[in-house]
Amino acid sequence: MSTNSNSFFSNWKNDLPASIVVFFVALPLCLGIALASDAPLFAGLIAGIVGGILVGGLSGSAIGVSGPAAGLAAIVLTAIGSLGYEAFLLAVVLGGILQVVFGVLKAGVIGYYFPSSVIKGMLTGIGIIIILKQIPHFFGWDKDPEGDFAFWQLDGENTFSELANVFENVSPGSTLIAFVSLGILLLWSQVLANKGNFFKIVQGPLVAVAVGILFYNLMSGNETFAISAEHLVAVPVPTDFDSFIGQFSLPDFTAITNPAVWVTGFTIALVASLETLLCVEATDKLDPERRVTPTNRELLAQGAGNIVSGLIGGIPVTQVIVRSSANIQSGGKTKASAIIHGFLLLISVVLIPGLLNMIPLSVLAAVLLIVGFKLAKPSNFVAIYRQGWKQFVPFIVTVLGIIFTNLLAGIALGLAVGIVIILYKSYQNSHFLHIQDEETDGHHNVKMTLAEEVTFFNKGAILKELDQLPEGSNLELDVTKTRYLDYDIVEILEDYVTKAKDRNINIRLVSQRGVIENPESYLEFFDLAPTTGH
Repeated sequence: MSTNSNSFFSNWKNDLPASIVVFFVALPLCLGIALASDAPLFAGLIAGIVGGILVGGLSGSAIGVSGPAAGLAAIVLTAIGSLGYEAFLLAVVLGGILQVVFGVLKAGVIGYYFPSSVIKGMLTGIGIIIILKQIPHFFGWDKDPEGDFAFWQLDGENTFSELANVFENVSPGSTLIAFVSLGILLLWSQVLANKGNFFKIVQGPLVAVAVGILFYNLMSGNETFAISAEHLVAVPVPTDFDSFIGQFSLPDFTAITNPAVWVTGFTIALVASLETLLCVEATDKLDPERRVTPTNRELLAQGAGNIVSGLIGGIPVTQVIVRSSANIQSGGKTKASAIIHGFLLLISVVLIPGLLNMIPLSVLAAVLLIVGFKLAKPSNFVAIYRQGWKQFVPFIVTVLGIIFTNLLAGIALGLAVGIVIILYKSYQNSHFLHIQDEETDGHHNVKMTLAEEVTFFNKGAILKELDQLPEGSNLELDVTKTRYLDYDIVEILEDYVTKAKDRNINIRLVSQRGVIENPESYLEFFDLAPTTGH
């Protein structure tokens, strides 16, 4: 879909409500990821604003949303501790410059080499993680930062031990408004959304947040249902213009000669680019219109975003699947929704930080629970299972890896399993062996047909079958369909010439060029045969 000025506002009835939903999802995540990274809370908001306005404007993605990512929290935490914040900001700028270089070198193609089963596993795993991480906030247990999506958490707990802690720390007020909000969201999406345009423009999450703010104010002072400050959004509130400007930081350019700064910058560029490309692949799969994001342009946009974010005191940005999926599920059609959400973040932190600080975290948890469930529907498991074990095993390994480790480790595990399955199937499918039941003059008649492409991965399978042929067999080796034959395989056949003579095995080689009985040298034959690629 075009993203010119005419189309930018043509879908405002979809994009404006979606941007509001993304804003409410992004706000606590920006703060939580900054907290998990041991960065100033305002740095997370800077990254969210830059990711929405700048990256959203430069990106070629129609529905992707960028901002601070939980996957970088551990890297940022370590870097700030070792370098200091101003030197870390320089590393963010350098990381952005390297991402621009990646885009110029067209490195965006890397994202296309991840199997579909792993991408689907990533989406499902993130959905489950969102649900598990938001259940404590739903009941008013907010000790763990919203942005910490890893299994082992900053407070020494893990994902499941936090769930056990919930029942010892339930906040009645937070829990009540969370259930009310969940009811509003379900009523809005399942019933009211079909009753008129008003219910499509004014989205359920906005109503839920408004009701949450009203509930907080009405119950203030109530002994049972009052919601305390630790269960609310916590946006920094400047007292005047100077204090607002004072929240921005500048990089320490004198640290440019520090090798650790360059290492951190390269690490940020590599991890942020990988997370972005994976998110782009996943987001394109969720897009109802099946648009394809130009990956090299996305790297350029992300690089520009990180340069600007680092220059004004923000933490690194990537395209983020939680915000992107919330955008899609809320009906976002063009990049306008991502850009507007960035402006909403900017306007809100400047004009109404006090009002934002009245929003109960449990209300936002209810919004994210809906997002998580849509990503991890039980029907997704059934659909992948029906596609066969070759799809299901990498899928489920990715899901479990994300739940029990973190996003990148889970994807790496799923990818590793996918590669092993490919190698195994390549080993299996290198040839087709048919042993005829009848015998001619006491000889076994065996036909071995090589596949279209045969590489060194297939050496073991072919050698095993050749060694198992009984003495006195008649072997027909058919390479008529073979377009590429690795030199390693030719060497196996060369070595087998002597073995075949010693075991009285007759070989008949069939190719597109004709038939050769008991060839003395396969090497010479394959050097001349155009069908083998040698």
